[in-house]
Amino acid sequence: MKRVDLIFRIIFFIILGGVGIYYGTQLANLINQSGIIKTTIPPLLGGIILGIIGAIVGFLIAPYLTTIPAHWLRVLLTKLSTQTLVAGLVGLVAGLIVAALLAFPLSFLPPPFGDILPFIGVLVFSYVGVMVFVMRQNDIFGSFRTRWASHPSTPAESDAASEPQNGRTILCDTSVIIDGRIADVARTGFLMGTLLIPRFVLNELQYIADSPDNLRRQRGRRGMEVLSQLQKETTLPVKISDIDVEGIREVDEKLVVLARQMTAPILTNDYNLNRVAELQGVKVLNVNELSNAVKSVLLPGESLIVNIIQEGRESGQGVAYLDDGTMVVVEDGRDRISQQVNVTVTKILQTNAGRMIFARLD
Repeated sequence: MKRVDLIFRIIFFIILGGVGIYYGTQLANLINQSGIIKTTIPPLLGGIILGIIGAIVGFLIAPYLTTIPAHWLRVLLTKLSTQTLVAGLVGLVAGLIVAALLAFPLSFLPPPFGDILPFIGVLVFSYVGVMVFVMRQNDIFGSFRTRWASHPSTPAESDAASEPQNGRTILCDTSVIIDGRIADVARTGFLMGTLLIPRFVLNELQYIADSPDNLRRQRGRRGMEVLSQLQKETTLPVKISDIDVEGIREVDEKLVVLARQMTAPILTNDYNLNRVAELQGVKVLNVNELSNAVKSVLLPGESLIVNIIQEGRESGQGVAYLDDGTMVVVEDGRDRISQQVNVTVTKILQTNAGRMIFARLD
């Protein structure tokens, strides 16, 4: 990148330096012929002065006209999904076709309208075409998918249409690998598709496994073991890919951009990544939401037998846990720590972190 930047600086240095020499010579001759000043300016001196100024300006502004806009455009294109790029290109072509059809009759208008309106029409209809196709891309591509699915041309395509979930790709986050529950979910067969683990996720997992902090090191090694189990299981294919997103350093942001480009869901249990992905229209498979969905349903008034193991936040409260990890807050249970007691459910609170049950002693 630095080498390319230097090459463009040298090119602009030479070009604007030459332009400065040419116009400096012409300007000196023009001033001498007009007689504005009494002193005669040597044309060579004028050319050298403007040539030096032009060369310095060219050297300074070259990155702002070449490498910086190119880098910005490359980052912008990496953030756009393939579907959005195709929709924008089709919209641009449609807008240009409409503008070309209208350019001929508009050219017969009296000047200056006949000269200006065709050009304005190209700009306006190109912009409108791109905007309309990009904003309605989901509807357009969805209609094509529906038509393909309803009219398969071969038996193989018919089988693929009847099982659309089997061929999907699921991107894995580092947190869901470390969590470990994904191995049990994959073993049950409820998760269909191919788990795709980008190389940058694997690098982050290895960085955590090599951490000097003992707890982080254990979490990283556990993630490595879970990944090894997933690769040994034949129920759910696991693929490690070198695919990457240039211009972005954060792993979570890379996953979101990659999911948009591939139109693939992200498998995670990270709440922040979940929110960011949903805001950008990326489908998220959250293991915590799955865990909450399969927990046993309890209603106020039902009785339970729990083992109170610790104090609660409020005065007199005791805390117990069900077999699925659900927290049970027992009123006046502080004096019953390390005892099994009968409790009656009074309230159930569903939060983003999970489900909490409030109960009282029978």
